Amino acid sequence: MLSSLYIVKNEVREQRRQRELSQADLASAIGVSRQTIIAIESGRYSPSLPLAFRIARFFDQPVDKMFDAEGEEIS
Repeated sequence: MLSSLYIVKNEVREQRRQRELSQADLASAIGVSRQTIIAIESGRYSPSLPLAFRIARFFDQPVDKMFDAEGEEIS
């Protein structure tokens, strides 16, 4: 059985820019590397559930507003 992969769209970049934070500032605040923030914002990496909650809490947003589970399917 083949499984589908999905690109999870997110609002991390938009929320970060609205608050005038650098990627390094956000990474430091939530305890990850700047490279992790870059990968999340570009859609190359989907964060774990605990990290997604940490990001959403940081921005005071619901997880489902920050991350769209209905992203694009890729094969």
